[in-house]
Amino acid sequence: MAEEKTFPMTLEGKKKLEDELEEYRLKRRPEVIKRIKIARSYGDLSENSEYESAKDEQAMVESRIAQIENMLQYAEIIDNEDVDKDEVSMGRTITIQELPDEEPEEYQIVGESESDPFNGKISNESPMAKGLLGHKVGEVVEVEVPNGTLKLKIIKVD
Repeated sequence: MAEEKTFPMTLEGKKKLEDELEEYRLKRRPEVIKRIKIARSYGDLSENSEYESAKDEQAMVESRIAQIENMLQYAEIIDNEDVDKDEVSMGRTITIQELPDEEPEEYQIVGESESDPFNGKISNESPMAKGLLGHKVGEVVEVEVPNGTLKLKIIKVD
């Protein structure tokens, strides 16, 4: 039997997924069903673009519900209790500086399902996170990224 894929995430990330699932189940799904009923009342379904559009949206909603349910079923909550406080690990917020002279930047390393690079949350699967995981405050780490090599100094880990 194949091993199920787990989805590492923070407690905050799990809560966000649970909220999104509730939104889809209690709001989006009923809205789409209502749109389908209304579109059906227009008659001939073969040339009914409102009906086709609503059915497409229903498929998207049901797909997302199934995806979230799967991620929650196989969620693996990140626990940093046994990891040194100054070591880069999932769930932690890190401050790094690209050398020689870039401004320090702050990121939280999270599971793939809660990754949001524009809001400072990078996936543990990203090249930068993979290169930093396990290293400690004060270390300078060379990280291979798609457009070259970055030289990063770990300034702080929270």
